[in-house]
Amino acid sequence: MVEGRTEIVVQVMRTVGKRLRSRRRLLGLSQMKLAETCGVTFQQIQKYETGAVAISASRLWKLAAALGVSIGYFFDGVSARGEGGAGKAEEAY
Repeated sequence: MVEGRTEIVVQVMRTVGKRLRSRRRLLGLSQMKLAETCGVTFQQIQKYETGAVAISASRLWKLAAALGVSIGYFFDGVSARGEGGAGKAEEAY
């Protein structure tokens, strides 16, 4: 587990990263091209895709725009408990 992060947070970070990588590959974009579009380094994209670092809301907005999806796309399959699944994100309350 990433130091200082709960298991739920780590699971969400990994799920978002997997969705990011999947969409980038589907569009045929390199990490370098996506990084240039979003104003970060390709190493930062690598960290996002592996779930090694959290993505800020503003950065996630830029990534979503660059990949032609809504921010919600990255959270499909994540429940309020951070578990993966086939459904949409559940309400936390």
